[in-house]
Amino acid sequence: MEKYAGNHLAAILARTAGEAPEALFLEDVASGARLSHGALWQGAGRMAAALLRAGVKPGDRVAIQAQKSVAMLELYLGALLAGAVFLPLNPAYTPAEVAYFLGDAAPRVFVCDPARLEALEPVAREAGVGALFTLGADGQGTLAEAAGAEGAAGAGFEAVARGAEDLAAILYTSGTTGRSKGAMLSHRALASNSLALRDYWRFTAEDVLIHALPIYHTHGLFVATNIMLMAGGSCLFLPKFDAAGIVELMPRASALMGVPTFYTRLLAEPGLGAAARTMRLFVSGSAPLLAQTHRAWFEATGHRILERYGMTETNMNTSNPYEGERRPGTVGLPLPGVELRVCDGAGRALPRGEIGTLEVRGDNLFSGYWQMPEKTAEEMRPDGFFITGDLGFVDTDGYVTIVGRGKDLIISGGLNVYPKEVEEAIDALPGVVESAVIGVPHADLGEGVVAVVVASEPMEEAGVRAGLAGRLARFKQPKRVVFVAELPRNAMGKVLKNVLREAYGDLLG
Repeated sequence: MEKYAGNHLAAILARTAGEAPEALFLEDVASGARLSHGALWQGAGRMAAALLRAGVKPGDRVAIQAQKSVAMLELYLGALLAGAVFLPLNPAYTPAEVAYFLGDAAPRVFVCDPARLEALEPVAREAGVGALFTLGADGQGTLAEAAGAEGAAGAGFEAVARGAEDLAAILYTSGTTGRSKGAMLSHRALASNSLALRDYWRFTAEDVLIHALPIYHTHGLFVATNIMLMAGGSCLFLPKFDAAGIVELMPRASALMGVPTFYTRLLAEPGLGAAARTMRLFVSGSAPLLAQTHRAWFEATGHRILERYGMTETNMNTSNPYEGERRPGTVGLPLPGVELRVCDGAGRALPRGEIGTLEVRGDNLFSGYWQMPEKTAEEMRPDGFFITGDLGFVDTDGYVTIVGRGKDLIISGGLNVYPKEVEEAIDALPGVVESAVIGVPHADLGEGVVAVVVASEPMEEAGVRAGLAGRLARFKQPKRVVFVAELPRNAMGKVLKNVLREAYGDLLG
C-alpha cells in the first residue's frame, strides 16, 4: 500500500492488505473471531498512533512481555509502522530477568500482562521506561484503550519511513552462558529471509497455517507470521500448543510449523493419520528433530517432516527441500541467498565431510549485538561470515548435519567426542526415549562422557553401557549413565545442557 511504501518491511508485509483487504488473515480458535488482512493493518495503525502519542520516535524500542494474542501481533506491526524497534520478551521471565532486558535495551514503551503489573511497574520505573501499558491474552488492557482512542483513524496511518538497514526488532539470545545478548535485526534481514522461505516452501494465498507457536520468538513471529502475511494466506491462531486441538484443525489447514516436541506429542494422538491426509507441509525447527521421530511421523501420516536450521542472529540458514529428499538427521541445504561454510578454529575452510564450525553469510544476518561491539567483532569474520558456534559438516550432496554446539564438544583424553553421535547410538537402544550427552570434569581425562537418559521402561546403567560397547569407540562411551523422567528444556524445546552440566558436574569426582 502506498501509505506504507517508505517503510521497507511493512510495505512487503502489507501487500495483501492493499490488494485484497477482505482476505482472511486469522481465525482466533479460542474465541472464533475472524480478522481480515485489511482489518489487521487497521489495528496496527491504531497501535502505531498510540505509540506516537506515547512519545515513541524512530529507533526507539518497544518492549512487551505478554501472553500470545492477536493484539500483540498488531503491536508488532504497529511498532514497525511507527519506525520503532520491536522487543518481545518470554512471558516466563522473572521480574529480575526483565529488569536486565529493560535496563539494557532502554525501551521508550514497555507493555506487560495486567496480572504482572504490580511486580513489573517498579522494574520499569527503575529502568527509566517512558510509558508503561498493559495487554492481556484477551486483547484488553491500557494499551488497547490507548489504541482505541484513535478510533477508525488507524486505517489511514502513514508509516514512518524506514530503510532496509534500519532496525526492525531486537531479540535476546537465551543466555545459556554469560549474560543475554540482544541480536539486532534489520528490515532487510527479516524481509529477505521470510521472502526466501515463502518461495522455498511454496506458500501461497491458498495456504492455511496452524499457528501454535509463541510469538516472542523468531520461529512463531518472523517465520510463521511474516510468511503468512507475505503469502496472503491465513492462520488458525492457537494461544498455545494443544495436541488434540491441532489434530482436530488439520482437515481445515494445509501447513503446521512446530518444534520437535509438537511432533512427538502429536504422534500419541488418535486419528492423526486420517487428519493429516489433506495437509501439505509439516515444518520442524528450533531444536534437533530425532531421526526416529522423522521416520515415525512418515509411518503414521505419509508425510515427511521438513526440518530447517536457524538462529536468533541469522534467521533461517538451511532447509531440507520442498521438492526432493528430506533426509532424517540433517537440516538440509543452504537457503537461496545464504552462503555456508565449515571452518576449523582458525577460520580455514574444511573440505566436505569434515566436522568444524558452521559459518554463514547473507542478507539474513543480524546487524550485531545491541551495545556489544566487541562481542559482535568476536563472532563476525572480516569477510562478513558469522561464526554460529554450531559444529557440523556438509556431505557430498550438500546436505548439512549439525553434531552439536561448540561449547558442548567433549574433549576426553585429548580426543574429540561429538555428543550427537553418542546420543544417536543411545537413542537406538530398546527402551530409550531420548538422551543428552555431556562432558563433566574428570581427574585423569580432563572431561568424561556422561549420558542422561529418558527411558520408557526400567533400565540399568550397565545395560546401556553394554549396548554401546560394539557401537562406539571406548573413549566415546559414557563413564556414567543417569536416568531421569525428562530432560530440561527451554520454551522452544532445546535441551538445556548447561543445566545438566551443573547438576552432574561432580559425578566423576
